[in-house]
Amino acid sequence: MPFFAVWIERLKGNLNLVRDYASLAGGSAGRLVLSLAYFVSIANGLSVADFGLFATASASGIVLSRIAGFGFVSPLYRVATVRPRLLGTYTAGLIAAFALSLPLVAIAAAGFYIAFFASDMGLGAFVAVVLAEVLFWRALEIVVIVNNGLGRFLSGAVIVIAGSAIRAVAAVGFVMVGDGSLAQWTVAYAGANAAAAAFAIVVYYPRQRLRLRPALYLSRWRDSVSVAGAEIIFYLQSELDKLLVLSLGGPQMAGIYAILMRLVDLTALPIRSFNTMIVQKLMRAPQWLTRWRVRWGIEAAVAVVSVAGLAVLGGFLHVFPAALGKNVAEAAPLILVALLVPAFRNLIEYESELLYARGKTGIRALILAVVGLVKAGLLVVLLRAAPQPETWIFGLNGLFMALWIVSAAATYAAFDWTGPRAARSTRRLTPSPQPGE
Repeated sequence: MPFFAVWIERLKGNLNLVRDYASLAGGSAGRLVLSLAYFVSIANGLSVADFGLFATASASGIVLSRIAGFGFVSPLYRVATVRPRLLGTYTAGLIAAFALSLPLVAIAAAGFYIAFFASDMGLGAFVAVVLAEVLFWRALEIVVIVNNGLGRFLSGAVIVIAGSAIRAVAAVGFVMVGDGSLAQWTVAYAGANAAAAAFAIVVYYPRQRLRLRPALYLSRWRDSVSVAGAEIIFYLQSELDKLLVLSLGGPQMAGIYAILMRLVDLTALPIRSFNTMIVQKLMRAPQWLTRWRVRWGIEAAVAVVSVAGLAVLGGFLHVFPAALGKNVAEAAPLILVALLVPAFRNLIEYESELLYARGKTGIRALILAVVGLVKAGLLVVLLRAAPQPETWIFGLNGLFMALWIVSAAATYAAFDWTGPRAARSTRRLTPSPQPGE
């Protein structure tokens, strides 16, 4: 009888896991369809060069959005996961941190504009894109993060789908009634993101009284700053290729590359849902994932799913190159050339999430910095040695494989390290009450 009781409890736990992942995957599937509609509309509504500028400005905005709030989203997520009664207190802390970070965001944005966009893109268009990413879409992401922390995965999926739908409607509307200019689209983009953020906050953010408790936040500042640093470095190394292609190849080449990488990005949506489940499981059971057979099994699954997704999309566009529009057709022949890129790219992101789940945010930032530097160096060499798009895009397979080897070796060495500081980090993730909380 005890055997059957244990078996039934294990089955219930797995069913709950499957249900939660299904909710997250449902949001990813919905976002995938809507993101594709959005992407096709904008990629063909703008010229290839303007799309390259927009995509690169958006990538810069994503990096800047990780400066905003100084990483205080991380303590907010941990609280939502293990101590939801403190959500109001930590939400107030996030708002304060966000306000304090805005001058630094503005300075960094000015640096990005002067370095990469001043000669090709108007300041107003750049500011609109940055506002959309830093203020509005990041706010929506925070609502999703909090709901996922509370276990409300279905709500998180609905928010993601609704936000993507609003952006897709704006893109389709721009194609139908817009003048095709980059300036007009960036205004519409900022408006769509603002509407999506307002919907998420009003309808889905938990209602708790906001109470500032600076003394409580001070105990979290190291974790927050480490997470912010790691995320800035992660997104900088992730989006650095767009900036380098723009600076070395110009807007036209940046546009073709942005189209290609946007299609690669679509393969990451189901993987990110999986990463969310892995992070929560490791937070609740820090000793999980100790066996190498399990580790390599998960890595193989991530790689297979990533390659299969791009293979299906690339095969379809090989047969019907104009199916996603004339501008996308320019990049369609290059998709299968970069077949292994999504596997290694998604694995690097997955490995970064493993270190976040274990609380090793400082070493996570260091590893991502190393990966970013290696990527920048290899990409510059590749772009200069092979100016033809087919050649250097094929070379991206080897480039990302090298990055994955660096990431995997460093990540699992850090993951298994159990020094005194690491032990304290692991204990910090358990749901035992903290003094003063």
